Amino acid sequence: MPTHHIQLTTSDGQTLSFACEASEDLITAAEKANIFLAAQCHAGSCGACIAQCESGEFTLGECSTDALNDTDRAKQQVLLCRTFPRSDLTMRLPYAHSLVRFEKIPVREAEIVAKTYLTEDTIKLDLQLLPDDDGNLSLDFEPGQFVELTLPGTDSKRAYSLANAPNWDGTLEFLVKLRPHGKFSSFLHETAIPGMRLTLEGPLGTFILQDNGLRPRYFVAGGCGLASIISMLRRMAEWEEPHPVKLFFGLWSEEEVFFQQELADLAAIYPNLQYQICVTNASASWSGYQGSVVAAFAEALQAEESKPDVYICGSPGLIEGIAEVAEPLGIARDALFYERYIANTPDTEPTRCEVS
Repeated sequence: MPTHHIQLTTSDGQTLSFACEASEDLITAAEKANIFLAAQCHAGSCGACIAQCESGEFTLGECSTDALNDTDRAKQQVLLCRTFPRSDLTMRLPYAHSLVRFEKIPVREAEIVAKTYLTEDTIKLDLQLLPDDDGNLSLDFEPGQFVELTLPGTDSKRAYSLANAPNWDGTLEFLVKLRPHGKFSSFLHETAIPGMRLTLEGPLGTFILQDNGLRPRYFVAGGCGLASIISMLRRMAEWEEPHPVKLFFGLWSEEEVFFQQELADLAAIYPNLQYQICVTNASASWSGYQGSVVAAFAEALQAEESKPDVYICGSPGLIEGIAEVAEPLGIARDALFYERYIANTPDTEPTRCEVS
C-alpha cells in the first residue's frame, strides 16, 4: 500500500508533516503521528475538519452538503476525515498552530449543579468540574470553544459550547436546546438531577476571538448559538477590551427569547456593548427588533463607517444569510468567522462546524 507525505500549513504560517497510507483518511493518519487536528464526528457530517488543498491528488469520501457545500468544493476545500491521498498533498488549515494538539484531548469529570429551564425547550446547564489528577479545578479553554459531554451509560457524545468565560473555580455553563427524541435532550429533560456526574472531553474547536487590532466587532447568534458568543463577550468585558461591539441575537418567536436580563446586565458593566434581540415573527407588542437577525445586521453594517470583524454562530442558513448581505457591503465570505450548527438525524442533537 503506497504511503504519501502530507504537509499542513496553519493560518499563522507554521507547518506540520506526517505520512498517510492511501487507505487512511488524513485525520486518522495525523493522530497516529500524535497530531490532533480540529475534528469531531470523523464521518463527514460536522465539517469541523475543513481545510484547503493547495497541491496533490486525493479521493474525497461522502460528505454532508451542510458541512462541505458546492462553494467550498469549488475552492478546493475538503474535510480531512474524508480525504484519502493519491499523491503527496499540501493543505492549508483555517486556524493557528496554537489550536493544534500534540496529545490526546483531556477527559474530565463534572457534577451537575443545576438545570434551569429558560424557555419550554431551552435549558441552562451548570456543571462543577472535579479536580484533575494534579488537583486542578479549572478548564483551560478559549471563549468560543466547546466540550463533548458523554451520555451516562453509553459511548454517545454531544458537543456543547461553553457560555461562561474561563475561570479558576471550575464552574461551567451551557445553553442546550432540547430536541424531540434527542438522546441527550431526553436525558437532560427526564433524568438529569443535581449531583449526577458527567464525563467531558475538551476543550475543542477553532471558533475563537481573533487579534485584528481595534476594529469593531459584530456578533450574530441564532438561538443557543448565543453560548459561544456570550462567552466571548464576557471575556471581553472582564478584560475591558476597547473594541466597539454589537450583538445581534436572533430567534423565531417571542416565546423562544431568553437571557434578556443577562444581556442587560452585561451591557451595564461593558458600555462598549450594544445589542439587539431580533424576533422574526414578533407581535406588535414586542419592544425589541421586529424582523430577522440578518436584516438587523444588514441595517447596522450599512451604517458602519469602518468594516467590523464578524463572528456568527448558528444554522447554515444563518451563516449563508449573513454572508450574502455582508459581501456586497465590503466583507468577503472568507473574512467571516463562524461556527455552524448542523442538524443530524432525528434522534440526535446538532453537531457543529467552525471556520476561523
